Parts: sequence; structure tokens; C-alpha cells
Amino acid sequence: MIPLNRLVVALALVCVLSVSPVLATEPLVGLIVKSETNPYFTTMMRAALEKARALGVQLRTYSGAYDGDMQGQIEAIEDLVDAGARGILIAPSDPVALADAVAMARKAGAMTIALDTPFDPTATVDATFATDNFRAGELIGMWAMARLGNESKRVRIGTLDGFETPITVDVLRNQGFLSGLGVDVRDPGVRYDEGDPRVVGSGATGGTVAGGRAAMEALVRLHSKIDVVYAINEPAAAGAYAALKALGMEEDVMIVTVDGGCRGVRDVAAGAISATAMQYPVRMASLGIEAVVAFVRTGKKPQNTPGLDFHDTGVTLVTDVPVPGIPSITSEQALEECWG
Repeated sequence: MIPLNRLVVALALVCVLSVSPVLATEPLVGLIVKSETNPYFTTMMRAALEKARALGVQLRTYSGAYDGDMQGQIEAIEDLVDAGARGILIAPSDPVALADAVAMARKAGAMTIALDTPFDPTATVDATFATDNFRAGELIGMWAMARLGNESKRVRIGTLDGFETPITVDVLRNQGFLSGLGVDVRDPGVRYDEGDPRVVGSGATGGTVAGGRAAMEALVRLHSKIDVVYAINEPAAAGAYAALKALGMEEDVMIVTVDGGCRGVRDVAAGAISATAMQYPVRMASLGIEAVVAFVRTGKKPQNTPGLDFHDTGVTLVTDVPVPGIPSITSEQALEECWG
């Protein structure tokens, strides 16, 4: 008769031997997002998990404690490298601060892919799957300019950006919006150098509802008359609208933004947001997982969109007040495509 403790060990060995050939064929991939408070990133995580299951990939997901938690993202990269990850997908909170950690991961043999927010230069990582963020901002700026007509030459513009210290996506959307609205942005790689008197102020929101509300309140205290507000994302836009509504100014200000989440699309339908530029986080995550699997199997890396230094995952203008010459879809149509 086999003693119980030896029987347990023997059974355990049988279990390990029976599953280890399967596990050995499944590459470990990590997904690191900015935070789990924004539905954009929780949608990205769900899409990555679904694609990973379909392709037989082990996926570990991480998020910062808040949007801007670069140290948390660095620690996640280090954990994945120690675990032998073959691929790391990351939406970087601070591309500059994360560059050394990414270089370390690449040296260890992990394929690194940026999602949503590009590094500068983009060659910091092996591939990037993202919205053309300049184009996303440009679309809502062009729409606003067309809606305003001749008044666009006299409007007062406020921008609700991401952070005091800019990151790539923050700059690209801001500069795209202002360019679309007819502002000379001078250097498109730099915020706040425009010198155009129409741009009366800006504020950092952290990409949150609370941040958007606080930044909007601060802008109104300094500038009692604002006609157009650009917000970096829909949570910030929702906060701006709440602040304006509390002041009885919601009918006087046009709010435009970027995201395409279902809540934001419903805000377009309700008139709280005049236009948004829809992104596709599900597409980003799915293509990222597929790229790692292809790299593991063939050693090949994905191709960029022609004329760009990244793979453009697309953007669509959403508004219920279309204008000639600018392709768009309605909020009703967008509800069939939105996420979150």
C-alpha cells in the first residue's frame, strides 16, 4: 500500500506531466493599461483576454493605480520580464519615463507593442497599434469650424487636456483639434505655443470626470465667456458639461472630444457633447495579441500603415449634426459600434 503523502506527490506529478506539454506551447503575454477606472481600458483588457483565449495565449493583465502611475507600469514590465513573457502590450502613462524599462524588456527578448499612446520615437517599441490621434483631434476641430462658420474667427476656445506634463497622445489630440479649427499651431509637437487670442485658456484633467469638472470650473472663473471646449476624452468632457450645467451655461458652450465609448455616444445623443471622435480599443488589443502570436511563430513583426510610423486602427466622427464634406456617423449608428 502506498503511503498517503507519496500518493499525493505521485498524483501531483501525473497532473504536472499531463498539462506541461500544453503550457509549454502557450506564450506568456502581458497587457499593461493606464488604469481600470476608465472604461476605455477595461474594454481593452476584456478584448485582449478574449483574443488570448481564442489563440491559446497566457495573458497577464496589469493596470496603474491611476492614470499617470508610471512606477506601477514599470514594475509590471519588470514582473513580466522576470516571468519570461514573449510579448508585452502597453498603453503607456508616460512614454518618456517608460523608455528604459521597455528597452530592458526588448533586450530580454520580449516583443513590445504600444497600444493607444505612441512612444516618441515610435521605434522605442517593436510596433504600435493606435488611433491617429492628430487626425482624431483634427476631425472634431474641422467639424466645429464648419458648424461655427464665420464665428470661428471670433470664438473663445478652452482646452481641457490630460496632464500638466504632456504625453504624446495629449499633444497630438490638442494640436489636431486646434489645427482643424483653423488655429496656427506653429510647432505641432508643442502645446500652448500658438499665440492665437482665440485660445483663452487650458487645464489639466487627468482624463477623469472629476478632473474635467474642476478644470472647467477654473477656466470659467478666469474667462466668463467661452464658446468652444475641447476635452481630451469623454470622461473629462462629461465633467466639463456637469460644471457648465451647474452654472447654467450648458447651452452656451460647444463641447467636442475623443473616445467613442457608449456613455460618450449617449452624451452626444443627449446634446451634452456636440461631437466625438470614435476610437477602437477592441481592435488595438486584438491586433496586438495577434502580432505577438505571429512573432512567436514566424519572427515577423507587423507592418505600419503606409505613410505612418504606426498601425492606424481607425477613427470615426460621431455627431447628430453632420456637415458637408466631413464624413460622420450619427449617435444611433455609433451605438452599434461603441464600447464600454
